Amino acid sequence: MSRRLLIYSHDSFGLGHLRRCRAIAHHLVDHFSDLSVLILSGSPIVGSFDYKARVDFVRVPGVIKLRNGEYTSLHLHIDTEHTLAIRSSIIQHTAQVFAPHVCLIDKEPLGLRGEVRDTLAMLKARGTRLVLGLRDVMDDPGQLMEEWERKQVYPALRAFYDTIFIYGPKAIFDPFAELPGFAEFASKVRFTGYLRRSLPAWGGTPRESELALPDAPYILVTTGGGGDGEGLVDAVLSAYEARPTLPHPCVVLFGPFMQAEVRQAFHARAERLAQVECHTFDANVEQLYAGASAVVAMGGYNVFCEILSFDRPSLLVPRTVPRREQWLRAERAAALGVVRMLELEAASDPEVMADALTTLPASPPPSAAAEPLSLDGLERIADELTPDLSTAPGEPPLRAFG
Repeated sequence: MSRRLLIYSHDSFGLGHLRRCRAIAHHLVDHFSDLSVLILSGSPIVGSFDYKARVDFVRVPGVIKLRNGEYTSLHLHIDTEHTLAIRSSIIQHTAQVFAPHVCLIDKEPLGLRGEVRDTLAMLKARGTRLVLGLRDVMDDPGQLMEEWERKQVYPALRAFYDTIFIYGPKAIFDPFAELPGFAEFASKVRFTGYLRRSLPAWGGTPRESELALPDAPYILVTTGGGGDGEGLVDAVLSAYEARPTLPHPCVVLFGPFMQAEVRQAFHARAERLAQVECHTFDANVEQLYAGASAVVAMGGYNVFCEILSFDRPSLLVPRTVPRREQWLRAERAAALGVVRMLELEAASDPEVMADALTTLPASPPPSAAAEPLSLDGLERIADELTPDLSTAPGEPPLRAFG
């Protein structure tokens, strides 16, 4: 009988969680011929992507995190608690009816503001395998431990989870060494390595980018979701304004969550630069990596996986607020010789950035590092979940709750 995987991604803002969950879902339905995957997401653009057969999504009302750390409803004119109650109800009812064999929770062990706690308890009681997926680096250890204590993460790991995937290697971040008390969960932890990305193809035909791209190899500048990418884009445009004859054309991808007025101002500046093209969003961003000679980015998890997958020389200019996740990833990857790194303050000097852009395409790619980082994460996830997602002949179906 068919198998079912439920993936929860809170997606209060940005693209990272959704794109990671989508990559996992697509690999697993390719690997398991009788598997169906349902993604629960709060992303406002979850419907902008293509999904393979046997992968679908349910969108819950969106919630975004404000700069002061508080949450608010994205579109509904109701208070946050009411919005979270609606989300929690949809999540629990979906899990009840879908009756998954495995439930994979992305990043937040109890969901946004604890919204999946009751769902986890329900699924645990009926024998569903519960898996938590964590990116390679979560945050500065001190800040992370304060957050996890406030959210009661360790009690949740004890009470609910059978397995904890860490989508990266110890070489970038070793939680057993850096997070006090995390060694308690060593028997549950699986380091998967990074999640390989490839050109999207359905029926053997790669999906083409819909954007007009330069004929010559270009430097791809991407901010991911774009909600906090203003500093990087400004630094790159300033470098081309200071040196209009820089030798490499540049394609800037703002991201769908960059504020409209900021995008417009950047577009106006770019129109005066012959070497620069700007776009907002491409659901098939892998095509842009395939055509790039180098990449400039902030260093979010998904972009880092794409840099490794397409093996492009890269410069990371990480943010440091509200989390130091990007900075830690960039600093440690640079120390391993996988990428180059510039602090945003240094990158904001047009001459410094112009020099970096001039030499970047000739820099060594990630694969030239003394110890290249593993990209076997999707395969290792499939191997780990085989006992639960591989159909046994003559096995009775798992019934939904009535």
